[in-house]
Amino acid sequence: MKRTLVYFIGAGPAAPDLVTARGLRVLGLADVVLHDHLIHPRLLRRARADAEMIDVGLTAPQPLDQEAIAYLMLEKAREGKVVARLKCGDPFVFGMAGEEALFLHEQGIGYEVVPGVPAAIGAAAYAGVPLVHPGGGDTVTLIRGHENDASAAHDVDWRSLASLDGALACYAGPRQLPAIVDALLAHGRPAEESTAVVYDGTLASQQTVRGSLAQIADAVKQPGHHRAAMLFVGRVVGLREYLRWFDERPLTGRRIAVTRPRAQAADLVDRLEALGAEAIEAPLIRIAPPEDEGPLDEACRHAGAFDWIVFTSVNGVERFFERLLAGPGDLRSLKGAKLCAIGPATAERLRGFGLKADLMPDEFRAEAVFEALAASGELAGTRMLLPRADIAREMLADELRRRGAVVTEVKAYRTLPVEPGVSGDPDLYRLLLDRQIDVVTFTSASTVRSFVRQAGGDQAADLLRTTLVAAIGPITAEAAAQHNIRTDIMPSAYTVPALVDAIAAHYAAADTADRR
Repeated sequence: MKRTLVYFIGAGPAAPDLVTARGLRVLGLADVVLHDHLIHPRLLRRARADAEMIDVGLTAPQPLDQEAIAYLMLEKAREGKVVARLKCGDPFVFGMAGEEALFLHEQGIGYEVVPGVPAAIGAAAYAGVPLVHPGGGDTVTLIRGHENDASAAHDVDWRSLASLDGALACYAGPRQLPAIVDALLAHGRPAEESTAVVYDGTLASQQTVRGSLAQIADAVKQPGHHRAAMLFVGRVVGLREYLRWFDERPLTGRRIAVTRPRAQAADLVDRLEALGAEAIEAPLIRIAPPEDEGPLDEACRHAGAFDWIVFTSVNGVERFFERLLAGPGDLRSLKGAKLCAIGPATAERLRGFGLKADLMPDEFRAEAVFEALAASGELAGTRMLLPRADIAREMLADELRRRGAVVTEVKAYRTLPVEPGVSGDPDLYRLLLDRQIDVVTFTSASTVRSFVRQAGGDQAADLLRTTLVAAIGPITAEAAAQHNIRTDIMPSAYTVPALVDAIAAHYAAADTADRR
């Protein structure tokens, strides 16, 4: 029995969360990932951190032809490496995986195919077009358009296709769409038939243009339509009027910058995109271990000697328990120490370690902590541990000491600015300058300070003059105000879910005002 060395994985239509569960699992096994150029970066990050990533798409910076890709795959497999061949859509639906698999078969290399959602199926569903519906015809025909820059329609039997009584779904390259529509009209497809063109199918930037086939023929020849798309033709397209859902969500069409560290951005990104926004991940800070982990390790070894351990952030929780569990102790080392968490996210991270917070202040900020702690008992002589960021404010520790507590502060992590362009992230400065961002979210004072530094100090406020600013809470808003940056949106509860709800509520109120 041949060992499986190559996995052909269908990445799905475009959105990174539409890959199958098995696709994710085998992607995580790969030593080498050969991927199409258009695979979403967020999906590529699901590969192992040490996996070799090779872009082999037609529009890659250094594209490889089909033969070169096949031999590269063979070379990596013969080295004994597990290869993931990550393809858009489904590997066997216009994905060229058949040719590559036949080559591996001839070479005696074991492989498996992991199906994916074809682009036509995904884009149709997200556009509200049921490709099969009673009365909509008995066939669904998938048509391949060119993947290059040729402007002629693909050489197929357009007369036969035009005569089919069912839905047509055509993959159209950037320059072929007008020729394909003209070919259908010229070979007898009714000019009044319902038609839709879907750009960026399943992504937050998805755009759907609907009309008769004749109207679409005129529309796709206009500036702004010269890009790859899915073309749907048939009576079923008329149901979009009733079945559209993806572009009816409250934040559809809004481009929202997420500036928090990438490792912590997933929840905010997912919630924004669930409401239709296009989340632009542009981290302004990164979290790093302290330069000297000795004090943190010492605190972990003596964790049970403290009466309270006060966690002011998710990062503090993660770093503290990472070091605790890396040492000789485990959770039993906490003994009778009580745990205080600022904010529900911090408390939730504690629950991830099987621990419940003994205290969570009603207000999710440091100033409320000492008041809650004071209310829970006498502070004089109470031994308290604060695992914190290197740039954390001193107000909490100073106030606790003033009330008689014995406070030990340790640096659990450092908050460092991200240099623009180093990691291939979007250029937030350029996007703002070009008015390509609707909302910038700040989830900490440190993200504000990093933004100001990158924007050149006094220019920061001007850069955001026509862009909405959403701050997660008053401390973040205060940091913005210190640099003359106004805050347009701030939730009453200082959490990520509340922040997203506040952004949606802002636009809902604006839409209501526009209709009056």
